[in-house]
Amino acid sequence: MGLTESSTQQTSHSSSAISHLRSSTKKKKDDKKGGDGGYVRRAYHAGSWYDSSPKELNGLLTAYLADAAASSTKNGIVENGNAPKKTSDDDDDEGVPRAIISPHAGYSYSGPTAAYAYMALLEALNGSENKCTIKTIVVLHPSHHVRLDQCAVSGASIIETPLLNLSIDKTLRSQLLSTKKFTTMTKSIDEHEHSGEMQYPYIAKAILDSNISSTPHLHPTVLPIMVGGISRSKEEYYGQLLSPILARSDVFTIVSTDFCHWGNRFGYAPTSSASFSSHDGSDGDDDDVTTKMNIHEYIEWLDKLGMTHIEAQRPGAFADYLRMYSNTICGRHPIAVWLNAIVCKSNNETKEKEEKNDTTKAINGDDDGDLDVSFVRYAQSGQVMSTRESSVSYASAVARKRRG
Repeated sequence: MGLTESSTQQTSHSSSAISHLRSSTKKKKDDKKGGDGGYVRRAYHAGSWYDSSPKELNGLLTAYLADAAASSTKNGIVENGNAPKKTSDDDDDEGVPRAIISPHAGYSYSGPTAAYAYMALLEALNGSENKCTIKTIVVLHPSHHVRLDQCAVSGASIIETPLLNLSIDKTLRSQLLSTKKFTTMTKSIDEHEHSGEMQYPYIAKAILDSNISSTPHLHPTVLPIMVGGISRSKEEYYGQLLSPILARSDVFTIVSTDFCHWGNRFGYAPTSSASFSSHDGSDGDDDDVTTKMNIHEYIEWLDKLGMTHIEAQRPGAFADYLRMYSNTICGRHPIAVWLNAIVCKSNNETKEKEEKNDTTKAINGDDDGDLDVSFVRYAQSGQVMSTRESSVSYASAVARKRRG
């Protein structure tokens, strides 16, 4: 099982062998190698999806982050990347950002929305009392161009961006490969996949704007993981496998996804003409959507319905929602793996507390997870009014260590 070149997006397939990925092929002249034999992943989409000029790109991301800071309330993002002051009763990691969900379209479309998420990464890098504890950033992203029925780690040693080159966490990669459940991306597959790359300049920008900017040995390493079009059972399995890693206080997780791709060109164009049941999983009767909405309003309703399941950290409800509405969330599999990972950690901790007869925290809600997940920004590429139009939705979320 492994990856094969294909134009099919997010499709399960059980063909190509792992040996195909690791076979020795003749390298092109520009196929640079890193010091450990891994390839140098070029900023393949620079100059098209985002600016290749370091000065222009830095200025653009600075403006996006400033706009996000100016318009943010403090219910999900701490302004200017500074952590709130803690009282003596606070644990060191309470309220600290642990993960974000960020879009991956061209920056002219999704860059302003992504800024709301990346303010949280900057906050995490600045750390409590200006002490950074983040050592590794794991990027969970989908596959748009290859068929993959498992997960694959980047085979790079260096990730280039116009702002700053990022180093790969080779130790963690080896750890995952040793399980025999992960395969390795080739350079071509890695570089052609934009959903990972659109996170890298923002990661570099956060590092450069942080307190550790001038201390290279403190810069976190990165490990991209491509999540294929896997089954629900595999989403749960990989979530369990990654749970102890993503739960580490020195690991920050980025989940890369766009939301609804609406329009005939995407093969998905439902409207609110018919009645839809919200099926939000709340107590009481489901509310039927009987009022006809504008198309863009329906798209927002549809996206936010899915977002409520993500915020509630309910991978089963999220899977049921996708089965019911078939919303074209391209990062649905990375989202599901992450949700299963954080739920698995919570369930394990709750079990340990019950075994120790420590029921207090379980009663206070630890079984709902030790993270607070909140969507902090939502946008659409355009407000669709006609079936002749199309749009893509973007959303940013921040997961923080639960307080109390």
